[in-house]
Amino acid sequence: MPTPDEVIALQQALADALKRNESLAGELRVTRTERDLLKEQLNKFKRQLFAASSEVAGLQKDMFFNEAENLGAQAEPAREETDDKVDVPGHQRAKRGRKPLDPALPREVIRHELPEAERVCPHDGAGLREIGVEASEQLDIIPQQVRVIRHERVKYACPCCDGGMRLAARPAQIIPRGLFTESALAWIATSKYLDGLPLYRQAVLLGRFGGTDISRNTLAGSTVRTGLAVQPVVNLLRDLLLDSPLIFGDETDLQVLKEPGRSAQSKSFIWAQMTDGSGRDGTGPPIRLFAYSPSRSTKTAMELYAGIRPDAVLMTDGYEPYDKVAQAHQLVHLACWTHCRRYFMEALQGLPKDQRTPNQLAARFIALIGQLYHVEAQAKRDGVDTTELGRRRQQESVPVLADIEALLLAHLHGVLPKSLLGQALHYLSSQWSKLKRYVEDGRYSIDNNVQENAIRPFCIGRRNWLFADTVAGANASANLYSLLQTCRVNGIDGYRYLRALFTALPNAKTADDYAALLPWAIDLSKA
Repeated sequence: MPTPDEVIALQQALADALKRNESLAGELRVTRTERDLLKEQLNKFKRQLFAASSEVAGLQKDMFFNEAENLGAQAEPAREETDDKVDVPGHQRAKRGRKPLDPALPREVIRHELPEAERVCPHDGAGLREIGVEASEQLDIIPQQVRVIRHERVKYACPCCDGGMRLAARPAQIIPRGLFTESALAWIATSKYLDGLPLYRQAVLLGRFGGTDISRNTLAGSTVRTGLAVQPVVNLLRDLLLDSPLIFGDETDLQVLKEPGRSAQSKSFIWAQMTDGSGRDGTGPPIRLFAYSPSRSTKTAMELYAGIRPDAVLMTDGYEPYDKVAQAHQLVHLACWTHCRRYFMEALQGLPKDQRTPNQLAARFIALIGQLYHVEAQAKRDGVDTTELGRRRQQESVPVLADIEALLLAHLHGVLPKSLLGQALHYLSSQWSKLKRYVEDGRYSIDNNVQENAIRPFCIGRRNWLFADTVAGANASANLYSLLQTCRVNGIDGYRYLRALFTALPNAKTADDYAALLPWAIDLSKA
């Protein structure tokens, strides 16, 4: 029989073992939780690296190398298109075919005639007369033509004395004594910022078509000087934008190699601002603006939005400096439902495939957000005005928002905050007051998609040239992007606009002169 002391010792040892087991069980739970979170993060990074970036279900392969093979296998070679109509029950349908070529394109007519010996009727021998032509058109491309403009300034002198010598004035140029004409500068800027063609490739093309060895540094220096010279026009565009009733804001990173006091690996930023209706009443031309800044700070945001009208509507993502801007200027601040949905999409895709069922919490939120977008899509299909859209939102979207809020409150504190689903729920909770506000007015937007579409060309171009070399280059790039994207959204030929702008800009002196150089105001007939 064990003694009482031995029994006590055994009981104590058993208690210690149970405590150790409980401690190990707790550590195991923590380890498993950390493991699950790390696996979730790993899957997220793998999706970002290897999966399609689009949130839609279909996957789109990279068609850069095999585009012709893929598309050519699906279609026959293009032939002339006719304007014939095909009668079908209930309506007329245009016959399918290639669209006609732009009638504004210059045309060269090539006549194909029968030889004289064949212009004889085989039945009676009479000479054949021309009764018409059968026309077809092909698109022809002439490669870039590089030429030299030689400026000769005539000298004049008095035949009677040495004091009357005069020299014809040199035309004002955007780059005094510059190597490139205004047309060449416009081509360089358009190729780089609209077509995504880096300067070193442009230098190769100029060497191929012109037989001239022009360095990339020469192209870069000219681009920077023109980009900085258009600053007054960009300032006028910003004034018009800040006076608009609805403004969209976003930002993306940019690497600048030679920035004083910062390493080449430091991140800088391009801030984007846009409106679909400029001016006080919001009926003016749409504007797209980009601005460079070395930081993503509240101070930068306040500087960019200084002068915004107090009753304006600001649509942004959940970045905190925008909250400070809205508070300082008493703005109506809206948040983006697309950003919110993206968090839940990441949470759903972080689950194993066999667990991605409609009953998952993330899937339920996605379905409810889809109902909000269904209201917007149906209104767009019906072509309703903003008043009717506001009524539909109150009738159909407000109940959906109530369901989303109830689901959020029921699960907000029951999910690990650091998990993907926890991040989605806390983002929704922090942005809720701004997310639900769009239903108050049919003029408000449900998301920031138009701004993301505006900033996308910059991001695509950045994949080609990767970084800016200097701060001046970053500012110049932002200015030229602003002008070209504003031209694009207004249906204006960016190349013709820049050519006209670069020609007229040296002669502008007053605010009215610069106002006449805005994309929709400048005279392009001579460009």
